[in-house]
Amino acid sequence: MKRFSCDEVVELVTAYLEGELDETTRCLFAEHLSGCEGCARYLGQIRATADALGALGASGPGAGGEPSRPPSDGLPQSARERLLAAFREHRRS
Repeated sequence: MKRFSCDEVVELVTAYLEGELDETTRCLFAEHLSGCEGCARYLGQIRATADALGALGASGPGAGGEPSRPPSDGLPQSARERLLAAFREHRRS
């Protein structure tokens, strides 16, 4: 069975968080995390960043000066899209 390297996990983290991995890839990703403290910590940091940005977005103004209402995951859709685009762009560079 194929095993993921740390570099592969880093490249897939955005897709993992977006729920875009197929079942096999998601299982291999999770298997790597279970045995790699560094990658598990990295995933935790990315989640913490998204949560912190969600908290900032929830308190900031939305369109028309009204407070933005985040979706159920706590991160406003526009902020989520910008954050994920930044991660994708960083991954390509």
